[in-house]
Parts: sequence; C-alpha cells; structure tokens
Amino acid sequence: MEQQDDTITLTVHHHGSAHSLTLPASATFHDLSLAISSSASLQEIPPENQKLLVAPKLGLQKPPFDNSRPLSQLLPLDSPKLKITLLGSKPQDIKSLNDTIDNNKQRLAARRAAHREFRAPPVSRRPPAGVHTLSSPSSSAYTFGRCEPLPYLPNPERSLKFLERLRDDAGIKFAMAKHRFSVPLLTEMNPAEHTTHESRTLGLNRNKGEVIELRLRTDAYDGYRDYRTIRKTLCHELAHCVHSEHDRAFWDLTKQIEDEVEKGDWTRGGQRLTENEFYNPQDWETEGQRSDDEWVDHGGWTGGEFVLGGTATSSPSPDQGGLALSRREILARAAEDRVKRGQQRGKGPSSSGSEGQS
Repeated sequence: MEQQDDTITLTVHHHGSAHSLTLPASATFHDLSLAISSSASLQEIPPENQKLLVAPKLGLQKPPFDNSRPLSQLLPLDSPKLKITLLGSKPQDIKSLNDTIDNNKQRLAARRAAHREFRAPPVSRRPPAGVHTLSSPSSSAYTFGRCEPLPYLPNPERSLKFLERLRDDAGIKFAMAKHRFSVPLLTEMNPAEHTTHESRTLGLNRNKGEVIELRLRTDAYDGYRDYRTIRKTLCHELAHCVHSEHDRAFWDLTKQIEDEVEKGDWTRGGQRLTENEFYNPQDWETEGQRSDDEWVDHGGWTGGEFVLGGTATSSPSPDQGGLALSRREILARAAEDRVKRGQQRGKGPSSSGSEGQS
C-alpha cells in the first residue's frame, strides 16, 4: 500500500488477481466500494454485491459500507500483511444463476404435476404355481441329500422311485423342515441282512441322521411293502435324529412327527381319512411285543461303519439278536409264515399290514 499526502493506492484481490486502485487520502470504505464498481478491471461489480475481507483484524465488511472514518485511520497501510479481498459477482452472473434456478424449479413443478396426473394400473400378483408348505426359502435344505437303492437287488430303479417318493412326500418335507432335519443318505435295507429267527428290523437310523435305512421289499423279494407303513417307519427313524433310546421323549417326538406328516400332506387335504393310525396292526410302543416278531428298530445306531450294498453273509450286529439267514431260507420261511397266518385267520395266504406287499 502506498500513501502520499493527497492520495493512497490500495491493492484489491479478486478471483486470484490483484487490482490497484488510487483514492483520495480521505477516502472511506464507501469510497472504496464506489471505486470498485466503476473499475472495468474489477468487472463493474455494484456495491450491493460487494463484500470486502480485510486481513488482519478488521475481517469481513458488508454493505452499506462505513463512510464516517477514512481508511488511513482504519487500515494499517504500512503493514506488509495487509490484504483486501473482494467477494462479489457481476449482475449478469447473478441473473444467469437465478435463471438456471427458475428453470430447474419449473421442470420439477412440471414433473410433479405429471406424476400426480399419472395413475399406474393396479398390479395383480398371482401366487406361484404349486402348493408350498413353508414360505422360508431355506426350507429346501432340510431333506435327504441323496437316495440310493441297493444295486444288486432286483429292479433297483423301482426302489429308487420309492425312495424319491418318500423324499418328495409333502408331509415328510413339512416335518423335516419344521424340525430342521437334514439327512445325507436315504437308502433301502436288504431284508436278508436284517432278518433273524427272532425278529425283522424295519428301519435303522445310523449316527443320529447320517444314514436312514428302510425295509422297502417283502421278505420274499416278490414285491414292496405298503407305502404308508414305510412312511410311518420313516417318521420313527426321523425321531432317532434327536433321541437314541426309546424313552418317553422319543415316543412323544415320534407321535408329533406322525401328526405333522399327516397334516402337512396337502395331497390328501392334510386330514386323516379315518381315526385309525395309518400303520397297521399295532401301536409303535408295543412293537417289541408283536406276535409276528417285527421290530421297527432297536434304537438309533452310533459308531461303526456303513457300506452301501453289503452282502447277506456279513456278520450281523448284536442288535439283530441272531444269525442272518440266507436268501433261500428267508424265502422258505416267508412262504411258511404266510400259509400259517392264512390258516389261522381262515384266509388264503396274503400279505399282512406290517409287510405291505404290492
């Protein structure tokens, strides 16, 4: 800043450029504002659009500017730190900005008006095809990982369809999803390997849900047992995923699963056709006392090894309670049993409810 006896020269910074203005020695902030508005180099910014930032000490000065005291008294003109910065815009710049704002407001208003006039047609949402017992997308994980028949027995493809029918049974799927049962393998049981002089095992659950085996075939290998009988055996084996022993908690869970399978079977309306249990002839809890020596199982198995397709000559487990019979012995004994039962009941040889030949 330069000061002479009758004039002072000030430097005003605007948009990174320095502009020199010469004013009378008695000039005030008001006079400085007028000089800026008449300067072509400062783009003729009017006083009402000006703000002067003075450093140090004075800070921001706004219109109307002080016209009572000269700048020589207010500003440290001899200080090298003195800096005056002009903040302001030309009228045409402000007008252009206002025009842009107005145009944006008009477009937004037109958009809102068009949105109010538009009436979207109602969306009709149809339910997905089929019947779904559970809405949870994760319920599909609670099922059997794979179904495998015994390939060395007759018609393994028919056994596979039987196992897949059990896996896809609506009631079974409902109960398994509700209890979060996930079984890696569902397979069939070879009657010859699980038939002794004392008992016939109808199903096995190994390692609490690692493998479930079901006796699908008749002892004579000439047909398949009743589907609903096998399904109830499967309910029994699913309960062994939680309880190994045949205690009160096990039987309560078995009964609960049976009821859920019946109610969840939407293919039959979810209701019992009669008040009778669909397993015939006797209740599960007295299964060990049956006269025809059929056992659902002897509790859940743990440990040991499982080899799919074991032979009939393999060593029987301690739970089977006797030596395994050969296939010829099984066929002979099954025929004798059918004749005896038919004679005792006054009927010809026929399949019992527990065997369920088809």
